[in-house]
Amino acid sequence: MRDAVIVEAVRTPVGKGKANGALAGEHPVDLLARTLEALIERTGLDPALVDDVVGGCVTQAGDQALNLTRTAVLAAGFPESVPAMTVDRQCGSSQQAAHIAGQGVLSGAYDIAIACGVESMSRVPMGSSVLPGSNPFAPLAARYPEGLIGQGISAELIAARWKITREELDGFALESHRRAAAAWDRGEFARELVWPARDETIRPGTSLEVLAGLKPAYYDPALEERFPEIGWQVTAGNSSPINDGAAAVLIMEAAVAARLGLRPRARFRSFAVVGDDPLLMLTAIVPATAKVLARSGLRLEDIDLFEVNEAFASVVLAWQRETGASLDKVNVRGGAIAIGHPLGGSGARIMTTLLHAMEDRGARLGLQTMCEAGGLANATILELL
Repeated sequence: MRDAVIVEAVRTPVGKGKANGALAGEHPVDLLARTLEALIERTGLDPALVDDVVGGCVTQAGDQALNLTRTAVLAAGFPESVPAMTVDRQCGSSQQAAHIAGQGVLSGAYDIAIACGVESMSRVPMGSSVLPGSNPFAPLAARYPEGLIGQGISAELIAARWKITREELDGFALESHRRAAAAWDRGEFARELVWPARDETIRPGTSLEVLAGLKPAYYDPALEERFPEIGWQVTAGNSSPINDGAAAVLIMEAAVAARLGLRPRARFRSFAVVGDDPLLMLTAIVPATAKVLARSGLRLEDIDLFEVNEAFASVVLAWQRETGASLDKVNVRGGAIAIGHPLGGSGARIMTTLLHAMEDRGARLGLQTMCEAGGLANATILELL
């Protein structure tokens, strides 16, 4: 019986995805390469032993084109013999990379693999891979004649259908900033960072009054007749910002880690990926959670910590209402609303944060899930060793 274990996990600080962001001057290949270098430095692993590097990236255009994971492997100084690939499962791309790496180890295809991800939204804006005049969804017109919608409108529909108020959305966002700021003040992110710098979009001074003053970010009068139930409550304050960042996780077979004198820190207990309604788009985390628990033979109450990506506050609150999970166990160090959401890097970033939080709190089991464009979601359960 093979076990896929995590030996090390690191991330960059998360920067604002704007021209004046702290990481805007960093090429995304360099961001990813620095995380790969950190894995090697911290473990002393011979990089020639790595069987594959699987990286997540959403907007694979411009500086992020042409299999940037392979470019980052070379930029990090790994031997040319180390292969790499870049995957796109939208916001869950680097969580999917961890699934591919972990499942490859479990199957025997790999002994050592790295899962990673990066996104520089300041240099490669979201959606810039769609060429002018093109319509990737045109073939779906017959199945969805009214047309699919953007994620912000999906977030509004979720808030409306689960009857989540603006006060609840803003209160959740405020708590994300409070938890993230408190975690920074306690030094809880220090071990996971490649270099010491604060995540740039955490706002410890925000308040309910400030958040309540923000205007709806996705109001569209053309959609009012189609979706009369929408209350237009989703704002920049209760949504994840635009960010730059990278993260990487070193995964290997347990016996290989022992032979190399490396300490396994957690093992992959279960994986799941699901599809759901592409109109609501962001609700697949609910069936993904049910599926990963069923596959593991665990119950919701067995999970000590949850990481649910905060693409929008409405997504996490709808998930909580459907699952009944205690928010005291969810995103205990804050989530993407505060820390940020560098798309292709977020899955590995969240896994890195979850691992360290589990260790610091003595939590045996952790569950991570992320909503993804197109009505998709990944879910992973880690077991602390």
